[in-house]
Order: sequence, then C-alpha cells, then structure tokens
Amino acid sequence: MHTKAEKLEAFGRLLDVMDRLRAECPWDREQTNESLRANTIEETYELSSALLAGVPSEIKKELGDVLLHIVFYSKIAEEQGQFDVADVCHALCDKLIYRHPHIYGNVEAETTEAVLNNWEQLKQREAGGNKTVLSGVPSALPALIKAYRIQDKARGVGFDWEQPSDVWAKVMEELSELREAIEQGGTNEQEDEFGDFLFSLINVSRLYKINPDNALERTNQKFIRRFGYLEAKAKERGLNLKDMTLAQMDVFWEEAKALEK
Repeated sequence: MHTKAEKLEAFGRLLDVMDRLRAECPWDREQTNESLRANTIEETYELSSALLAGVPSEIKKELGDVLLHIVFYSKIAEEQGQFDVADVCHALCDKLIYRHPHIYGNVEAETTEAVLNNWEQLKQREAGGNKTVLSGVPSALPALIKAYRIQDKARGVGFDWEQPSDVWAKVMEELSELREAIEQGGTNEQEDEFGDFLFSLINVSRLYKINPDNALERTNQKFIRRFGYLEAKAKERGLNLKDMTLAQMDVFWEEAKALEK
C-alpha cells in the first residue's frame, strides 16, 4: 500500500491530467455539467455492479471512473469561479467532523444506532440542511432504494416497530389486502396494494439487516444463470424454447439449480 505522501502525489497527478485534458482535448473541453450527468449515473451503476461482483481490479477501475467525474465537475466549477476541488474536500471534511461529535467533540455514542440518531438530528440543524425528516431522501432514487431510505429516516426519530418480529403481522395484512384487490379491485387499487405489500417487505429487509437491492440483484443474477443454462441445453438438443412445454423446461431448470449446490 502507498504512503500518505504517495497518495497525495497521485491525486495531484490526476489534477494535472485533468487540467491538460480540459485545455487541450476537444471533447473534454466541450463537456458541461449537463453533458456529463448521464455518464455519471452510468458510471455509478457500473461501480455498483463491480462492488456486487467483488472483483478488486474491477472495483478499482470503476472507482477511478467515478473519481474522474468528481474532479471533472470541480474543474468546470473552478473555471466558472464557483469553487474548486479543494473547496469540495474541505466542505466534506467540515461536514464529517460536525456530524461526528462523538469523535471530534464530547458527545457519547457507543453504538451504531446512537451514531445514526445523532447524524440525522445534526443534519436537520445544519444551515441549508434537511428541514424535515424525509426531505433528505433524494426524489430521483430508484423506488426500491427510496423506500428503504424513507423507512430508515423514520426509524431515526423513533417511528419504527418495537421488535423486528412485529413486522410480520403487517406483511400478512398487506398480502391479504393485495389478494383481495387482485380478485376484486381495479387497476389503481391493485397497484396501490402491491406497493403497500412491497413496502412492508422492504421493512422486513431493513429490520433484519438485509439490503433489499442487493438481495433482488442476487436473485436477478441467479435467474439469468439458470435461464441461460436452460437456453443452452435446449439449443444443444435442437429444441426451440417456444415449442417446449413448461415441464420440459423445468427439467433443465432443476439441473441448473442442482449444479449451483
């Protein structure tokens, strides 16, 4: 691993490269906050995929791509006289120090729960900070992650189940209402009840410390693997999936499951 001096030198090298690209490269010179935004979202998802895959070389590569965007936005702001990357770093450090009074001050916080509770309270006291408990949840978050964050924010002020096991009654209640809506209700009611049921399941994941997005992605990848095996086996035998019965496909599906054990 590198020394602190070597890390600072590497970051300085990145800033030098960014300065030169912005000055000399036609493509880099033309970029704006708006033109980069979509790419930034894509790079963030690619980092997420690399983290799930757990391959260090891929994580390093994708972290570099995200870091490039941070430096790029900072360079654009510097050119416009707004702020530079040093301001970004100082603002982040100031925020972290302020929100960790149990490290930099005299507040007691011996558990993760206490740290998180302090964090939320401090965010609401900050100038320009969150004015309400839920205002800190970005509106553009994907719905699954947003639901988890909404629930977590509410938990931070004590609005939560007393025991994790208490949530199961709510899940069963929402499931019953969903079944009734599907059997008797209209489209809007069915969608409402399905949303309520999903929300209750995300509460289960949160209370039992399961990341719902990671869990769903694991299942997505599992389905892709098994379905890919099914497809490959059908092709080997000259079969068309559309012409196969469900029972025939299930044979290959069960083979795929067995191979994963």
